[in-house]
Amino acid sequence: MAMGKGAYLKKITSGMRWKSVELDEKMDGSSPPSVFIGKAGYPKVAIGPMIADYGESSILDTPEQWIPKHKSQEEIINFRMDLVRGKQLVDIHDVENRLVGKLQEISLAEESVQSEAEFKTKPRGFTFDDEHQPFGPSAGLERFDIANVKWNRDLEHVHYDTDLKAKEAVTKLYGKHVLVSQMQKALSTGTMGIGKNRKLVPTRWSITAVDSMLADHLYQQVKYFDILHSFQVFEFSSLNNYYAVILLPTPWQYEWIEAFIHIMGREEMIFADHEFWKPKTEYSTVGGCYYSCKFGVLEGLHAMKKQAGAIVLREAYEKYIPLGVFNVRENVRNAMKEKPREFEDFRGAMNYVSTRLKLPVSRFIEQGTVMREMLKARQTTIGEF
Repeated sequence: MAMGKGAYLKKITSGMRWKSVELDEKMDGSSPPSVFIGKAGYPKVAIGPMIADYGESSILDTPEQWIPKHKSQEEIINFRMDLVRGKQLVDIHDVENRLVGKLQEISLAEESVQSEAEFKTKPRGFTFDDEHQPFGPSAGLERFDIANVKWNRDLEHVHYDTDLKAKEAVTKLYGKHVLVSQMQKALSTGTMGIGKNRKLVPTRWSITAVDSMLADHLYQQVKYFDILHSFQVFEFSSLNNYYAVILLPTPWQYEWIEAFIHIMGREEMIFADHEFWKPKTEYSTVGGCYYSCKFGVLEGLHAMKKQAGAIVLREAYEKYIPLGVFNVRENVRNAMKEKPREFEDFRGAMNYVSTRLKLPVSRFIEQGTVMREMLKARQTTIGEF
């Protein structure tokens, strides 16, 4: 039986070994700002702040900065291991809880928040996951205090507007250039949406929810733009990944195909999903990266004021470590800012991309659906590649 993507990435992360910060039961430092809402035991979940034992710590939980600042995979993991997670069980509907109130203040903060924590035991361990960024040790919270917090004004307005639906809040904040990572944290702590419906949202769910809402918002505008006149290829490489975004002169259609090459041995795993003409309604089989990539592509198309189909190919190479879907989102967003290569036909675009991939392009075509339809429409066979 073929291994699904979730099981495969879990197998990678379960074997991870990394040294994280060592601490006593008391900690005085700052939150980047950062919070974490778990999903185990839903609807009663472990919630709490993430804190570093030094002052200015914003870089630790602002993934939008990591690629522009040329942070390596090892650098990202090392400073993420400095983040300590406090935990307390809370029902997701208990938004009046005292700890929830403090987490909301942190998620609305403009800058790092001075924090003091006392844990029930010494924090231990670390966490890697395919959806969210890794972090360091964790322990149950005995006490948690924060200094006065300066809120982000746009997040504050949304927080106090209890008649504004969560999706409307997210798109409004995006229009104000609030960082996607800030929106994800604010949504997870129950600071958005119709007042009576507000609740805590597990971090991994809030990440995908924001990506999906923004992608849908952009699609509703992009679908009315003129169609791109040529085939274009945008590329970007970082963090042991290569991305090729192939834009097609067609109405919106989208395919995401990712290959993991020799991560644990000699394996070559390929996973794919797609949609034709309109957003898919069921959750993607490849997880949150489907939506983070889709958002990045549609954001690029919106900036171009063009509509197009998109096939996105990703290769992850040896020494790759899952760092969360930010990896896909920010790499694709950066790819869409590069100068594209233009081609007159699909074959020309695919011939070029084939020179950039480590796997034969035929392996992607075999897994693809949109790709095969494009070849069929142009009477091209897999064998030609």
